[in-house]
Amino acid sequence: MKGARPVGYFVHHQGRGHAERAAAIANRLIDLRPVTLFCARDDIFPELKSGIRIERIPSLFEPSGREAPAMASLPMPETVHCAPVGWPNITQAFAHIARWFAEERPALFVTDVSAELGQFARLCSVPHVAVLQHGERGDPGHMAAYESAVGLLAPYAASLEQRDRPQRLRDKSHYASGVGVDCRPFPTREDARQRLGIDLDREMVLVVAGGGGEGTPTAPLTLGARAEPDTLWVTIGQVRSEWHETPPGNLDHRGWVDNPRDWIAAANRVVSSCGNTTVHMILAAGKPWIAVPEWRYFDEQVCKAEVLDREGLAAVARHWPAHAAGWEKLWAAARLIDPERQRAVIADDPAADAAAWLDETAQRLWRGAPPHPPLEVVA
Repeated sequence: MKGARPVGYFVHHQGRGHAERAAAIANRLIDLRPVTLFCARDDIFPELKSGIRIERIPSLFEPSGREAPAMASLPMPETVHCAPVGWPNITQAFAHIARWFAEERPALFVTDVSAELGQFARLCSVPHVAVLQHGERGDPGHMAAYESAVGLLAPYAASLEQRDRPQRLRDKSHYASGVGVDCRPFPTREDARQRLGIDLDREMVLVVAGGGGEGTPTAPLTLGARAEPDTLWVTIGQVRSEWHETPPGNLDHRGWVDNPRDWIAAANRVVSSCGNTTVHMILAAGKPWIAVPEWRYFDEQVCKAEVLDREGLAAVARHWPAHAAGWEKLWAAARLIDPERQRAVIADDPAADAAAWLDETAQRLWRGAPPHPPLEVVA
């Protein structure tokens, strides 16, 4: 590791998945070369190993109140997604990263996710790895980032790739299914229920709400729960209610919990959105599963739901059921799912594999280059 060029890693601060997978990879990569994480928040990461640096940068996506209003309506070029003009925060963030590029001369810069920073790294003559996500991402902005990248890191299995992903992008992709997600073998249903204080014999449906949006609507859940009065329906995560619903007594909202694995293990059946962390936890558990995609930019969850449906891993609903018969139709499909097929999608040690791939990519790219100079030489 001595003298190895560092890796920089930009982390989007929305939701939890970006930070969780960055931390998992960084904790393995730090044994091979220095790692610096760039993020607008430093309080969203799981525990990091000693030596991993976090550098806070201004948010690229949230206004500070110092923007130039006359430029707010300037048209956006096709090759970018979020590049407003007259935002001091963005100027400062890019300057911070550019200084780090010049001082550290990194081996790689990973973006999770920003099409603009990926292109920026390339323009700064720094090799770039883009985290690849599901979604309708064939637009010029995404393709400029992907085409300029030396590699793509996909946090899902190759079997879950979209059919429309160009082969040239697949050829430079590393697939790391479940990276950053706790996919260890789950406890037994009996052990989990004993810890949670749930009747061992009662049928239970768990609804897992993610953290990247406004929350799962509870009105459809009241319909499903009311149709099964002897079944306990439990929600974990963020939910949102509407004034007209009439909650049944067997629907229990627990909010955010520290032990989602126990709740998933305790369930007979699961309902969830299609966030990356949620998807991989449920796949690792192996459960009859209804997946309902939430709105995300570029139809990310819709496209993820489509591949889950295609591979027979979840019963997918395009929208929340609006009546009891809609729920029963989905449950009939969910009961046909093979849990062993779900579990087989998860890699054994995706973080270690991803870290090794990044290190090998860096070695290949910098082979024959002058050694990484100490900081005082370039400062």
